[in-house]
Amino acid sequence: MGKVRIGIDVGGTFTDAVVIDNNSYEVIGKAKIPTTHHEKEGVAKGVIEVIKKVLEENNISPNDVVFIAHGTTQATNALLEGDVAKVGIIGMGKGIEGERAKNETKVNNIELSPGKYLYTEHRYIDSGNISQKSIGEAIRQLKDTGSEVIVASESYSVDNPENEKIVIEQSLNNGIYATGGYEISQLYGLRARTRTAVVNGALIPKMMETANMTETSVKNANIKKPLMIMRCDGGVMTIDEVRKRPILTMLSGLAAGVAGALMYEKVSDGIFFEVGGTSTDISVIKDGKVMIKNSQVGGHKLYLKSLDVRTLGVAGGSMIVVENNKIVDVGPRSAHIAEKEYEIFAGKNEISNPQLIYISPRPEDKCNYVAINCDEGKSFALTLAGAANILGYVNEDDYARGNIEEGRKAWEVLAKEVNMSIEETAKTVMDIAIGKVKKVVDELILEYKLNKAIIRLVGGGGSASIVTPYLSEVMGVKFNIAKNAPYISTIGVALALVREQIERSVINPTEQDIKKIRMDVFEAVVKSGANPDTVEITVDVDAKKNILRASATGATELRTKELGAEKKSTDELINVVCNSTGVSKENVKLIGETGRWSIFKCIETTKKLFGLICSKKEKIRILDEDGVIRLQKDKGKLLFCTKKELYKTYNNFIDENTLFTDAGAQLPKIYVIFKQKLIDLSGVISKEQLLTLTNLEIELLDEDTKIGILATQEI
Repeated sequence: MGKVRIGIDVGGTFTDAVVIDNNSYEVIGKAKIPTTHHEKEGVAKGVIEVIKKVLEENNISPNDVVFIAHGTTQATNALLEGDVAKVGIIGMGKGIEGERAKNETKVNNIELSPGKYLYTEHRYIDSGNISQKSIGEAIRQLKDTGSEVIVASESYSVDNPENEKIVIEQSLNNGIYATGGYEISQLYGLRARTRTAVVNGALIPKMMETANMTETSVKNANIKKPLMIMRCDGGVMTIDEVRKRPILTMLSGLAAGVAGALMYEKVSDGIFFEVGGTSTDISVIKDGKVMIKNSQVGGHKLYLKSLDVRTLGVAGGSMIVVENNKIVDVGPRSAHIAEKEYEIFAGKNEISNPQLIYISPRPEDKCNYVAINCDEGKSFALTLAGAANILGYVNEDDYARGNIEEGRKAWEVLAKEVNMSIEETAKTVMDIAIGKVKKVVDELILEYKLNKAIIRLVGGGGSASIVTPYLSEVMGVKFNIAKNAPYISTIGVALALVREQIERSVINPTEQDIKKIRMDVFEAVVKSGANPDTVEITVDVDAKKNILRASATGATELRTKELGAEKKSTDELINVVCNSTGVSKENVKLIGETGRWSIFKCIETTKKLFGLICSKKEKIRILDEDGVIRLQKDKGKLLFCTKKELYKTYNNFIDENTLFTDAGAQLPKIYVIFKQKLIDLSGVISKEQLLTLTNLEIELLDEDTKIGILATQEI
């Protein structure tokens, strides 16, 4: 057996593991066990059990494991269930800012869910009179109130965090967990920074315990590589970082699925669906990147970037609501919540003499969800999975494929109840359920300005085929079901890169500011476990919010090849472009190559008025050497030159593609392409910053290195 990567996904119901060959990136092993919520060791026991199972079943030595990571819902569940520590806040400030700092560091109790709260206590110290004694007294008072964690928060600590560090150190010396606002965010905005630190602090005790047990579990399995944990932005970090910043694991389970789609399915632009039994998580990939946004807890904004995911109570197990002999809704309750089996997965002859019944899945629900009772006391829910199977949207080899013959027996009684045929009944159910999903997808397409002509719907999760094919048909958008769809989240964990991001409040950043944040994020991502030789950094400037942002990714090990790398011929690449654009081969032209990238231009001709009027549209596709479209634009200008030539031509190229209007100059969106890199500088709106960032990216290249520049003016 060669070297392998292990991904573990700790879900609410099951803990999954996959083993992936580190050279071919093929899935070579899978394992699934019930999540061990109620064990003394908690979910950590399930982690070691699933590791042991997947290693033994596939004859893998622990010494062959080069990477191991897991995603978890524990932080998210802890917040939803109110299973968090009480937080004591020590706010600090001085001078005329003192009163403002006192108010903005006083975070009230945060309602996490109905009846569940994160409780806080607050003490204030004037920074001008701060001392070991005043800090010690504040800590003592907060401990007396039952606070389990201290959060230190001071005005402008992002510039000088020394006082926060003193409070943290003294708290730890007093045997109490502590964190500071500066450790979580480097953005101005004391109220939001304090709130983010409070949520982080509230998670520390529970996550510290879990981290310790999980780390021990991996060591007990004789795996030498350090355990990595999935972040909410799709990257991974060391378990030591989890101990400091557990808030970063919020939504990590959701992030894992779309990370798997991005890396394993190699989606450039699309909508990803992780479809389970009770809910569907929907997220966006654009220009080869997962879309993220600021998280919220209890309706309050945090300084935390996480996956932008929209969750709907529509999935494979969604039950059907009937009122007055009419189907009125699908979900949000599911067969799992009602503790009933799916009708479509009934065994041969299990559905015998079915009788329609109306039930309340939860005591507080109306009695309008339909199920069936059968002979021998067997009971089944009527589900969305049943409708999709009956209508033929689930392939024979699909995970969600059921027993259609038995399913039709169940649906016949519902069809009689609503006075329709079985097929009409199933279609009505699909129209209602998928209509809800479509509404969210339409909103995402509008919000992120996605081009329906080029996006792809990608289905993941065990019920992927229940939702995705029908939605594709309704919307007229291409789709595919992810390979190993039921394990796509776990695959995403196994293939994840180490990631770090730093945001700073900077007005009109200088070259020095940009160089500083690049170095800081490089150091941060290496500290989190990335091999320095694998690190890639992107920097962008949000001029509207005066935010300078740097993101860094890297692998824990030196990768000998790209994921699934298989160099394609030019003809093969042209075929990919034709399939993407719908144009014929004669209208596709290779206009440039640099490093692992091939850039194609194609012309789409549309005829109107019986062929009397012809219109032509230009499309650009940038592909990597194994035939994956990494960037697709409907128009743009290209510049190819060496590094030496770029210094002479780049300035004029930017000017030539800048729009000058009454509102001022509008820079083009710039993408820099060379060797292994495709650098996205589309968010930069200052010419000086654009030149600086480009120079920083290419400064170590040889003078004769070929570089491609794409400029677009997309609105």
